Amino acid sequence: MNDPGRPPEPTDESADEPRFDLAFDASPGALTRVSPLIRRIVAPNPGPFTFTGTCAYVVGAGEVAVIDPGPDLPAHTQALLAALKGEKVAAIFVTHTHRDHSPAARRLRAATGAPIVGCAPYFPAREMALGEINKLDAANDLDYRPDQVLDDGEIWRGAGFSLRAVATPGHTMNHLCFELVEEKALFTGDHVMGWSTSIVAPPDGAMRLYMESLEKLRRFEHDIFWPGHGGPITRPRRFLRGLLNHRHAREKSILEALGAGPLSVPEIVEKVYEKLDPRLKGAAALSTFAHLEDFCARGLARTDGPCRLDGIFSLA
Repeated sequence: MNDPGRPPEPTDESADEPRFDLAFDASPGALTRVSPLIRRIVAPNPGPFTFTGTCAYVVGAGEVAVIDPGPDLPAHTQALLAALKGEKVAAIFVTHTHRDHSPAARRLRAATGAPIVGCAPYFPAREMALGEINKLDAANDLDYRPDQVLDDGEIWRGAGFSLRAVATPGHTMNHLCFELVEEKALFTGDHVMGWSTSIVAPPDGAMRLYMESLEKLRRFEHDIFWPGHGGPITRPRRFLRGLLNHRHAREKSILEALGAGPLSVPEIVEKVYEKLDPRLKGAAALSTFAHLEDFCARGLARTDGPCRLDGIFSLA
């Protein structure tokens, strides 16, 4: 259902590409109220993959839940604890186990005694091929150990609010979003962000599952998304359509590039990505490879030998 105070969501299924918002300027270290039940604090870890920093969210008042407390930066955890002085942290939620989201959960648990709940520990989408190197291995928080893993649809009830787990594998296999039932809001972690597309990098993630998870969210009636980086997405269904259109357009452009003959992943990136920040070429290569892996599984593309990042790909 649409917010009556906003224009209705467009129903055109051929929605435009997603409208990314780069205007987010929340200051790191300040806990700010963003809705009746939600406060947000931004970690001081800006970068090409984290935008202005990781957004940690506090839900409730007096007895609260903290979502994605962020990277292992003691000053950030101390700022969060100081802002919550006089309140009880009842639970610490984690969407996925990248190092910019989950490590601070352990510091927060040690300081408050609150359990860590949410996603499962890291696991890959598939086994590594012979000789394959995981380019994002250092990004994974392999020390993450939750006290409780939430299943898809499971609800955790707090003091005056409820959080429902929504399984969204693809960016990582253990990725969860959390729905704040009372506000029809969804904390989307890195699955959907308003400032950029999400990287999908085998063997940690899988493009087909990522696309299916985007489609899954379209079946919900959320009014707003609160991402792990950047500002809120206030028209989530339209934005999801745009993301899916963007991914389908990327699929088409990769297949068209392969039509010119066998190509390596770096060669495809040069043909497909225009005006790309050089710092993001590695990420573009990994997402391109995720599409190629999906194409090979669907019989649309092929490669000699195992499907690997350093392979040569052609149309099937």
